[in-house]
Amino acid sequence: MKPFYYLLFTLLSLGSSLPLAAAPRRDFAAQYRPDRRIVIDTRREGDSVRLYLRFPSAAQIRRGFPLHVALWADYDAKRVLWQDTVRHVARRLRREGETATLDFCLPLNRLRVGQVLSLATGPADEAASGEAAWLRLTPEHLSRSFILTDSVGQPLLRHYVRAGEPFMIDSYGPDLNVQAYRYPLSSLAAAPPMAGPGAQPAQPRKLSAQDSVRYQAGSLLRFQAGLYLLRVSEQEPRSGLLVEDNTFPALTSADELIAPLLYLTTSAERKKLFDAPDPKKAVDQFWLTVAGNNQTIARQLIRTYYGRVQEANQLFSAHKAGWLSDRGMLYLVLGPPETVYREAGEERWLYRADQGLGGTFVFRAKPSTFAPDNYELVRRPEYEQLWYAAVEQWRKGRTARPGR
Repeated sequence: MKPFYYLLFTLLSLGSSLPLAAAPRRDFAAQYRPDRRIVIDTRREGDSVRLYLRFPSAAQIRRGFPLHVALWADYDAKRVLWQDTVRHVARRLRREGETATLDFCLPLNRLRVGQVLSLATGPADEAASGEAAWLRLTPEHLSRSFILTDSVGQPLLRHYVRAGEPFMIDSYGPDLNVQAYRYPLSSLAAAPPMAGPGAQPAQPRKLSAQDSVRYQAGSLLRFQAGLYLLRVSEQEPRSGLLVEDNTFPALTSADELIAPLLYLTTSAERKKLFDAPDPKKAVDQFWLTVAGNNQTIARQLIRTYYGRVQEANQLFSAHKAGWLSDRGMLYLVLGPPETVYREAGEERWLYRADQGLGGTFVFRAKPSTFAPDNYELVRRPEYEQLWYAAVEQWRKGRTARPGR
């Protein structure tokens, strides 16, 4: 029996140094499902930071459970730095149709730039899952003393508005003057995933403001189309605001409907659409031809493609409309990623091998004043076959990812 006891003693003494079973990697794909994604915004209020959350459905708030808040060193961290709960969630909710909003404060001294917050209702471990709301803290999140609201004072929780849409800047403390700098809108679409470094025209390293206007916080504002930087003081970081025409993030005009076809058509085909006597009718005919003159399939293709354009605009708009961005490009053609991993300033989108369209795409963080959450695709020549196969699916009247 001595060998058995010796072995048992050895295993117990080494227990603390034995490797633990690896926790499953967090899948952040839910962050790119508008029907599941919890939207977050912040405002600095003295020695606190107020968080505003919008749930796409009140059903996401688990009855009787508190809101669990966890702080992490990064998206892929396994050990939580700090955690707390917000109780009596139901009493704090404001319902707006199917959605529900909630706000509460966290102590500023607990938070650091670069750390990541996760928030979820339900069992405590759900705050560690990719289904929770996640937010990487930027200087803007911890320092900006105002939020954007609609005309009746409800938080917008988005960094875009439509030209002429009434909104307000709600500052904490005494009303402040807000300086707004306007820059030209960008219409430069992302290059294909296999494009080389010279595929895009050189961009200026610094944009020049077209004009600047000072407003009183709390007053009703309406901006013309453009890209804006907002600032209330020299001590605060500037905050970007995208202002687009018409019904953004949805598309309605003929030119708006033709532009996203960039990823599926040749330049000659797009010129023919733009030059048609009735461009909107020409767009319908384009989709009908793709669908083999089957109106049902044509309607499905239109709903799917332009539905993705609208979702991309909601998810990725910052320094330009979301469908023009690298992530927006893949979202339109391949659909929402099936699996998303985040680690060390990178984001990986995984698609299953289905109809020859499986693959992994790597994005690297490239934040800017206008777009603190911006990621750029690492382009590779080997993506060419996958990309053209996906485009061909659309040109044959079949969506690249069925059901989306």
